[in-house]
Amino acid sequence: MAIFEKREKEKKRQQQQEEKKRRKEERKANSAGGGLENMMAYVDENGQITSTPPDPNKVRVPIDASTIELGVPKRVDVPVAAERIGKVDFFDSSKGFGFIKEDSTQERFFVHVSGLIDEVTEGTKVQFEVERGQKGMNAVRVKKV
Repeated sequence: MAIFEKREKEKKRQQQQEEKKRRKEERKANSAGGGLENMMAYVDENGQITSTPPDPNKVRVPIDASTIELGVPKRVDVPVAAERIGKVDFFDSSKGFGFIKEDSTQERFFVHVSGLIDEVTEGTKVQFEVERGQKGMNAVRVKKV
């Protein structure tokens, strides 16, 4: 009985190998391969990917490499109004910080108790200046209007 099972297992393994070989041959016959030429892609003058190689006779426009900017463009400091007017949107006196909402742009600025000239509470109309802090623009020299 053990010999019969061995023969059956061997027959089954042989059939699986033949099936695998047949599928491999079928894939080869149906593939649209064609080698390296079918896999090549080219980039045209507009930056689009195409399957046709570039025309070597076409006149190329020279590019000035010094005009190409790599990375982030240089920052240009925009002059800001020295004095801004706004309203205290939120202020936690126990923690010593809050936010001021500017009237003209509706932009919110962080304010710390160290940047206050006068005592403020929520809803107070204030005049302030802004400075760059660690996490963005901060309101400083804040006084009541």
